[in-house]
This record gives sequence, structure tokens and C-alpha cells, in this order.
Amino acid sequence: MIYLELALLFIAIVAGWLMTLLSLPGVWLMVGATAVYAYFSQKSPYDVSWTTVGVLLGLAVLAELLEFAAGAVGAARVGGSKRGAVLAIGGSVIGAILGATAGTAIPIPLVGSVIGAVLGASLGALSGAMLGEAWKGRTLGETWKVGQAAFWGRFLGTIAKTTIASAMAAIALAAALF
Repeated sequence: MIYLELALLFIAIVAGWLMTLLSLPGVWLMVGATAVYAYFSQKSPYDVSWTTVGVLLGLAVLAELLEFAAGAVGAARVGGSKRGAVLAIGGSVIGAILGATAGTAIPIPLVGSVIGAVLGASLGALSGAMLGEAWKGRTLGETWKVGQAAFWGRFLGTIAKTTIASAMAAIALAAALF
């Protein structure tokens, strides 16, 4: 039974990592799956401590804060509006999904989807921010400046969150296996 539990934990960790690339709450899936595994594996040779779950929880909070801060700071630094920020978030989610789908055309399994999702999210943030700023009545030059800031903020935020999610995956799996 423990091997089934390990396999399910592995699947949940990989799914959570991939969800992170699509701007979905993958880090929370990783924390939840590890917590459930810790509960059910308490007297197993492959158990996970509650300290490990706490560390993963702290890393998940850090990942979310970094992702949010990178996008918000980028747009706010160049005078972006709340409308532009909200549309940048929506655009990044749509862009990540479309990018992951389009990325399957790259002939390297999984890598194409990852590249597509990251670039799609960043381009979606750029498009959404520009739409929001144009809707607000700003000039093309102003919308482009805010859009670029949203692009780079989203890109760097996704890279930071994915890096932390990678560390979370390594910690969870190492804790379960060793």
C-alpha cells in the first residue's frame, strides 16, 4: 500500500509543479498532497514529518508573495492602473493555457509546453495590461510601457515561483524516500 501512496504523492507533486507554470495553485496542491501523505504514512519507513509540511507551507507562501510582488511592482513602477493589473492577471492565465497548448508543437516532450506556458503567461500579461491602460484612455506609448513592465514582472515572478516549486518538489520527494 505504501508504494501506491508514494506513487500518488509523486503524481500530485509533478501535477502541482506543472500547474505552477500555468498560473494555477500548484504549490498548494504540493503542500496539501504532502500533508495528506504525512498523515497516512506516519508509521511507515517512507514517512514525512510535519516539520517538512511546515517548511513546504512556508515556501508556498514565499512563492505566492514573490509572484504577486514581481508583477505588482513591475506595473506600479511605471504607473500602471488597477484595471491594467487586473486584466494583466486574467491575460496571463489565458496566455499560459494557450501557450502550453501551442508549446506542444515544439518537438521536445514537456519542454515545449513549459516554454509555451511561461511565454504565453508573460505575453498574456502584456496584452491584458495594455488593454486595461488603453481602456483607461492612455496613449499607445504609455500602454506599451505598462505592458512591458507587466510582461517582465510576470516572467520573473513565474521563474521565481517555479524555482521555489522545484525546491518544494525535491524536499517533499526526498523526505518521503529517505
